[in-house]
Amino acid sequence: MDLEEEFAQHRAELVAHCYRMLGSLHDAEDAVQETYLRAWRGHADFEHRSTIRTWLYRIATNVCLNLLQHSSRRVVPSALGAPGNDPDDLHAQALEVPWLEPFPGRLLGSDPAEVVGGQASLRLAVVAAMQHLPPRQRAVLILREVLTWPAAEVASLLDTTTAAVNSSLQRARAELARQRPREDELSEPREPLRRALLDQFQAAMESKDLVLLEGLFTEDARWEMPPIPTWFDGRTDVLRLLDAKLRSGPGQRVLVETSANGRPAFAMYSLGADGRFHAHSLMALTITGNAVSAVLAFHQPALFPAFGLSLVHRSS
Repeated sequence: MDLEEEFAQHRAELVAHCYRMLGSLHDAEDAVQETYLRAWRGHADFEHRSTIRTWLYRIATNVCLNLLQHSSRRVVPSALGAPGNDPDDLHAQALEVPWLEPFPGRLLGSDPAEVVGGQASLRLAVVAAMQHLPPRQRAVLILREVLTWPAAEVASLLDTTTAAVNSSLQRARAELARQRPREDELSEPREPLRRALLDQFQAAMESKDLVLLEGLFTEDARWEMPPIPTWFDGRTDVLRLLDAKLRSGPGQRVLVETSANGRPAFAMYSLGADGRFHAHSLMALTITGNAVSAVLAFHQPALFPAFGLSLVHRSS
């Protein structure tokens, strides 16, 4: 295998690694590109004291740490303030803040062990919580907990001591436990209950069936819509929002199932004046028990191509 093929073999996992660090797919892809540029330039000095994979991870981590020196943490609306309760009082202008982005499920690696092990650390709630950690703490947590690197190897990468790495890991674990929503620790229902829930959610959203939606949400359900900073907390307010913002009548919108951060998601297309369905939002669902406990509806059509979705949906 030549060098270019070996680099390509690790691309998907490196993008996922950089996404965990940066909270943005776009930034992660840029970081991996920079990683490969540095690797090409420095390959002549590579002494093979580690594998190519480990070497690339070292470069990628340093690239991410450099980027994080000049950028703020990625956030979701609920990290900025209290929820709203009036659907007619949404902020008309989106805030210019770095928003957390979803990660396309199709970019997850093909190795079953890697997919299963990596999904938990890619959950939106976990990535959002990791954004509260200082960059070096974030790196320690990912290298130790996700990649299972020995503490001594992490210390070598970060030019610190093993004791400092272990201390940093303890602080990162404590902060992550404090920040991570409780539903993240709960499991989704097994098939066929999970399948039935997703089918019902899709049908209810497409037809604006608020009665069915009421039965699908938990009482403390949350709905967020980056880049709109206003968010809604509690089933009653979420239903009030959907009642106000979803147009009534048949054929107003189409939902296409996809996957974000290893969890179920739907791309919503809205009927336009030209009679075609245009990209509207990408809804990442959190399922707790047998109900939907949170929806992050990214009102960012520019995200659709990364999920293999077109900007215009032509219904059959």
